[in-house]
Amino acid sequence: METQTKEKIKKIIMTELPVLVENDPEIRKFILSVTAVKYADKSKTEIRIDRVLDELKRNREAQEKKWIAWEKKEAQKWNAQEKKWVDQNKKQDEKWADQINKQDEKWADHNKKQDEKWVDQIKKQDEKWADQIKKQDEKWVDHNKKQDEKWDAQEKKWVAWEKKWEENQKVIREMLVSIKTTNNRIDSTIGALGSRWGLHAEGSFRNALKGILEESFGVKVERYEDYDHEGVIFGRPDQVELDLIIYNNTLILCEIKSSISKSQMYTFWRKKNFYEEKHNRKVNRVIVISPMVDDNARPVAKNLGIEVYSYAEDVKK
Repeated sequence: METQTKEKIKKIIMTELPVLVENDPEIRKFILSVTAVKYADKSKTEIRIDRVLDELKRNREAQEKKWIAWEKKEAQKWNAQEKKWVDQNKKQDEKWADQINKQDEKWADHNKKQDEKWVDQIKKQDEKWADQIKKQDEKWVDHNKKQDEKWDAQEKKWVAWEKKWEENQKVIREMLVSIKTTNNRIDSTIGALGSRWGLHAEGSFRNALKGILEESFGVKVERYEDYDHEGVIFGRPDQVELDLIIYNNTLILCEIKSSISKSQMYTFWRKKNFYEEKHNRKVNRVIVISPMVDDNARPVAKNLGIEVYSYAEDVKK
């Protein structure tokens, strides 16, 4: 019960005391007298602070005097040291300058001796090279003299050989003129015979093929002739001739020639197109039979689908 009462009193004091201290001078004086032992007196405190500040000021002034004296002393010391360094550097520079001068004199003397040595060596080498060049020039003069004599002899041989060559060429040209005249006569004769032989050979082969196929295999062979009024095939109106082979409703167009060229291969193809358009009938196979087929005509035949046979064993059954 007493503990509760004390707590209540304590709470009341803590609540009301600040207001009382602020508004009641007697209460405030009482509180100050009670707590005076816990706090220093203001006037005494200010005296102590002033004393401490004065002591700090005196210490700072004394310290500043010490620093000024120390800096002055150090400055004198550094000035003396700097003077020593200047004197030492001056003496060192004079020493190094003297050593460099002596070294320069040594190098100058060495270079002079070395130059004299090199000049002497170069002079000896030049004399040696001059002697070698002189000997070499003498060798070349002798060699060129012998070479000129050899070329002169060779040139005389070439002149004689060319003269003989010209004489031989003259004889050969006369022989060639004679041979050419003879060949022209022979070519004209052979050309006429070849033309007649080619036409007769085509007709003979065509007749033989017709007889063999019709009599032995029951194949019908016809000679187709027509006229191209519009000039589609040859570029102008002309006669159109084809060999037709018919077997079991299979239509084969055949061109039998002693020789065939690239342009003739295209002409044969236009004949085939002319026949198909005019008779409205599809040709099953297109065949060229010739012992002499131009190399440029074969790619054309391959691209157009024309079968080419130059030998009997080439024909497919």
